[in-house]
Amino acid sequence: MIFVTVGSRNYPFDRLFKKLDKLYEDGILTEPLFAQIGTSTYKPKYFISSEEFLEKINKANIVVSHGASGSIMKALNAGKKVIVVTRLEKYGEHINDHQIQNNEAFSNNRYVLMTDLEMEDLGACFQKIYNKIDGLIPWENKDPLSVVKIIDKFIQETW
Repeated sequence: MIFVTVGSRNYPFDRLFKKLDKLYEDGILTEPLFAQIGTSTYKPKYFISSEEFLEKINKANIVVSHGASGSIMKALNAGKKVIVVTRLEKYGEHINDHQIQNNEAFSNNRYVLMTDLEMEDLGACFQKIYNKIDGLIPWENKDPLSVVKIIDKFIQETW
């Protein structure tokens, strides 16, 4: 199963869902897909409510995520293969292009596969995972509270 998450903020990501439907039509994707569509207006053939979010991540083999750290981390912490796609300002998908840097950071460390910005290679990313040539390394979160500790330390030292 494939699970797609795009968050719940007020930015549609219709471009991704149209691309996924096309990959099914082209026969590249064949396994079941479920998606958290957020505020997208395009309704993909396969979607779920946000209430089923974590349940679907845990059942998924592959998670396709937009560039939100929280969504990516939930999938990585669940031990899933992750493909990241980038919301772009020019399409009205976000307020700026900060997701590029976020996705590049996860990708450069080989925790996720990142599509090109226009998602032309989304199918190729799936193929890499299917053919076991993705080169991904498992995420190991040795200290789930590390970010909290950094923030706490900053507050203690600054205030």
